[in-house]
Amino acid sequence: MRQGSIPGAHGRVRPLTLLGDPVLRQPCAEVTEFGPELARLVEDLFATMYAAEGVGLAANQVGESLRVFVYDCPDDEDVRHLGHLVNPRLVDADGVVIRGPEGCLSLPGLEAGTERYDHALVEGFTVTGEPVTVHGTGFFARCLQHECDHLEGRVYADRVQGWRKRRLTRQVARASWGG
Repeated sequence: MRQGSIPGAHGRVRPLTLLGDPVLRQPCAEVTEFGPELARLVEDLFATMYAAEGVGLAANQVGESLRVFVYDCPDDEDVRHLGHLVNPRLVDADGVVIRGPEGCLSLPGLEAGTERYDHALVEGFTVTGEPVTVHGTGFFARCLQHECDHLEGRVYADRVQGWRKRRLTRQVARASWGG
């Protein structure tokens, strides 16, 4: 990402990977090279996330099985959190468990009440290889947990239970992109 530029301004919008594509179900590979290709991927992730009006996007959601995600997400106090993480590790998810509406750009048009902790701590690296720690609360904590799940080959639908799970499964089957 170029210094001083708006994230995604120099990226290209990539097609989204939808539920049913095997890349969403496989754990992503660690990033080993911090260079121009990684910087391009991060720019493309921002451009794609903004075009799709999302608050977070993992690399496997554009078909790249790498441990990278971007976010531009408010917390519950409406504080904006903007950034990216390379090789993130969810160090801690704790606090109160809250069931809230959750959607995903890889399951377009759907959402379901999903339980998440209201605090998350993630460690990783920037696109240039600098270590970074990100704390999230409220909705931003939900976003961090959601994106970390993607990198492990999980989607929010895997966490939905009971009647919500049955309803979401029916909605996926009826969706034009679904199975």
